[in-house]
Amino acid sequence: MSDAGLHTLTGAYALHALPDSERRDFERHLGNCEACSVEVLEFSETATRLGLAVSAAPPQELRERVMREIATVRQEPPATGRRAHTSASGRDGAGRTRRWPALALAASLAAAAGFGGVAVWQNQEAQDARQEARATQERSEQLAQVLAAPDARSRSGKLEDGATGTVVVSRSQDRAVFLASGLSEAPSGKVYQLWFDDDGTMRPAGLLRASGEGDSSATYAALLDGPVDGASGMGVTVEPAGGSAQPTSAPLALMNLPA
Repeated sequence: MSDAGLHTLTGAYALHALPDSERRDFERHLGNCEACSVEVLEFSETATRLGLAVSAAPPQELRERVMREIATVRQEPPATGRRAHTSASGRDGAGRTRRWPALALAASLAAAAGFGGVAVWQNQEAQDARQEARATQERSEQLAQVLAAPDARSRSGKLEDGATGTVVVSRSQDRAVFLASGLSEAPSGKVYQLWFDDDGTMRPAGLLRASGEGDSSATYAALLDGPVDGASGMGVTVEPAGGSAQPTSAPLALMNLPA
């Protein structure tokens, strides 16, 4: 699907109405499109407000009545011949009171209880999306501050397969940023992890996530987790998904931090 087509899927994505293939394509697009991210948040919040506006918890007596009658109410047989006429009072032509089928009672209870649950779930989804977007924005702003700092210093080096990496340090902000270009995608089930080198002790500094697509042209930019402190260098390794407390593989790169 073209980028123009992906821009039209924000509403369907917010309502979880996309097939898996389109959802995956849209989520890749969403990571690089601020306008669509904002629209998804707005649609999710609106859907949540609409759900909360009409949701209502079923009364306790409804559940008790259903559970009491469900064992005694027989399923109505299929209609044959002429259709029985039922008056507005709920009595059929012979004067017998019509009773709800057990399945209909159970379905009504499930619908009444479930609708409120859907509204709560939608509200939680919207809150999680807002928190994730807020955290991403804060890290982007911090990354930009390091790169634009008057005392920012950089050092570059070679990684693997012709890829290059650059580490930028601002001593006044005590933070570091790592940039990589041409780095191939991490193997399935693996991630790139960053480390501070504290005199030979490797300190976890977060995961490296691609900001571009394609094995040979992926670009990466990450604000290293935590302060630089007394670290003299940094490294990159391949770790199991989610990262590791200590390196489990040989480093792809070890670079000294700029003075």
